[in-house]
Amino acid sequence: MTRLNQRLDALRAAGRKGLVPFITAGDPALAATVPAMHALVQAGADVIELGVPFSDPMADGPVIQRSSERALARGAGLRYVLDCVRDFRACDAATPVVLMGYLNPIEIHGMDAFAADAAEAGVDGVLLVDLPPEEAGAYRRALSERGVALISLAAPTTPAERMARLCEQAQGYLYYVSYAGVTGAAQLDAADVGQHLREVQSQARVPVFAGFGIRDADSAAAVALHADGVVVGSALVSAMNAADPATAAVQAGNFLRPLRAALDGVGR
Repeated sequence: MTRLNQRLDALRAAGRKGLVPFITAGDPALAATVPAMHALVQAGADVIELGVPFSDPMADGPVIQRSSERALARGAGLRYVLDCVRDFRACDAATPVVLMGYLNPIEIHGMDAFAADAAEAGVDGVLLVDLPPEEAGAYRRALSERGVALISLAAPTTPAERMARLCEQAQGYLYYVSYAGVTGAAQLDAADVGQHLREVQSQARVPVFAGFGIRDADSAAAVALHADGVVVGSALVSAMNAADPATAAVQAGNFLRPLRAALDGVGR
């Protein structure tokens, strides 16, 4: 059993809601990424989503777009991201790490080479925002052969036929985008999200985690009533960027702890 599946099974057995923070590798400083990852684990993260900086992150709003631009300007390419995972693994062999990004850097690296390098570094899952499920077969096989899950994305606008395909193919967890738009762009309607989540969970064979619009403990708890877990990104990236790079890890932990407490209240 993979590290990611072990963690998800443990959450299910304990009746706990999953908490998945997203940070952009290389922002607010190259040296801040690995300390921030450790701080997030200490604050209660169950899985880390590590953003691979990209020049045209079409699904992301201004906060994460700017974080990618800053990271790229510092030289935070795919090899740097994999090195961060290796460094993280030196002290943490248990917490799953999912890389979240776009196809272009993977295509440049080469699909098979990337799958091998990601597995060697200690990556547990990959989420490629612009990889259509109809074209994902070769990527899924290359990653699965090395024990790395290809995480699927679903949204309120996903047609029924495609949703069925996504639920059938899903590995690890299914990332449900809470609203149609970009990250950090809108206020969340938890009741509406809950209705859609119930429909998705009725088909999904893996846990369903909801992201987009999770800003604080209250929004995390409201969405977690209907989801198996939540993903928080833009608000965390903003909080870290507001801090001095030397204290970004501390800020990351301080941001996440109230969300962990709120989710533990929902999970009981």
